[in-house]
Amino acid sequence: MVEDWSAGATIGGRPIPALPDMARLRAERYAKIQDQLEAQGVDGLVLLGSAGVAHTTGADAPGEDAGKAGLFRAVSVVLRGQSSPHLYTPFLDGVPPEFPADHVHGPLFPDLDDGIHELVDALSAYFPAGARLGVDEQTHPMLRALDRFEWSDSSAVLGAAKIIKTPDEVSAIREAQRITEQAMESAREALRPGMRQTELSGIFLRRIFELGATANAIDPIWQVMTATKAEGPWTTHGDLAYPISTTDQILREGDVIWVDAGICHRGYASDFGRTWITSSHLNLTERQRSHFERWCSIVAAARDILKPGVSALELGRAAIAANDGVKPWMEHFYLAHGIGTDSAEMPLIGTDLGEGFDGSLIMAPGMVLVFEPVIWDEGYAGYRSEDIVAVTDTGWAQLSGLRYDPFEVVA
Repeated sequence: MVEDWSAGATIGGRPIPALPDMARLRAERYAKIQDQLEAQGVDGLVLLGSAGVAHTTGADAPGEDAGKAGLFRAVSVVLRGQSSPHLYTPFLDGVPPEFPADHVHGPLFPDLDDGIHELVDALSAYFPAGARLGVDEQTHPMLRALDRFEWSDSSAVLGAAKIIKTPDEVSAIREAQRITEQAMESAREALRPGMRQTELSGIFLRRIFELGATANAIDPIWQVMTATKAEGPWTTHGDLAYPISTTDQILREGDVIWVDAGICHRGYASDFGRTWITSSHLNLTERQRSHFERWCSIVAAARDILKPGVSALELGRAAIAANDGVKPWMEHFYLAHGIGTDSAEMPLIGTDLGEGFDGSLIMAPGMVLVFEPVIWDEGYAGYRSEDIVAVTDTGWAQLSGLRYDPFEVVA
């Protein structure tokens, strides 16, 4: 049995269930979108991206490169004030059982000039000319044929609706994370000198589907870190080159590997990060142990103050103070990011949006954070890991739980 690290925790006075009630999850998630449409004065949404379609409709579709379905994509049309969106999809087997049958339609082809008139007809039947619509992607045919509406970025509505998770959503994220961690444990147990990165990918990908994952969200990363930045690939930003795509590189004795991966399960993403050492007879150095211990102290400093009402700026300052005044994350990354139907979403802490943004971002029950500080020690590589927590009514609850092997400490 997998331990429930969130047992007893509540969000809005409600406990986090052991398993998500998906029909309730979808209903409450859609209600939040309707609230934001009303609050922002937006008449509706037209969503083509797989994450947006899944979030508004709950419909599944086969996983595809970069989250795009090419010509065969699903489209979600959300009307303000309606109890259900309209779903246009070629994948009828992925429609949730409670979805109203009269709101399910055959596919649209917004990428084609030959098919754009069908999208124009559909939207014209739902919205009057001049309607304010949010959109996540606009194809060239859409830009040419749909100038009768006022378009805006759908992220204003979706971001505000997604940042606070319901207890069921938190449970779904935890479930996806558990599958990822079990699959990663299989990969770690197989790791040995002489293996190729692609062999680890094969072990991980096979295992996640055996455990029930519906799609892989992030191609597994097994990046061998060089001792210095100069030894690694050149970057335009001058910081570490990370992440680098997996190849058939052979892993050798003593390699420091930064691991990263994420899956999709029930429409929700996971995020796994650890530092592994390739070795046939592991003997960690004192410096490697100190990297890990410093990473732990940084995460602990942030989590010690994490609760509703605390700002992202306060969390960032706590992490910096625990790292002797040095920012413990890469400039092009962040101290922490959110996770949900996307593998990285709001809230974002420590971005280039600056202290003013972080100061205005206040933690609230239902926010989910993936802490991923980085320890870099020029000349000795470093340590990177990721931990997922949910902000609760009184503090936070742990959603990730795999050991920090080979450092032999439980999350």
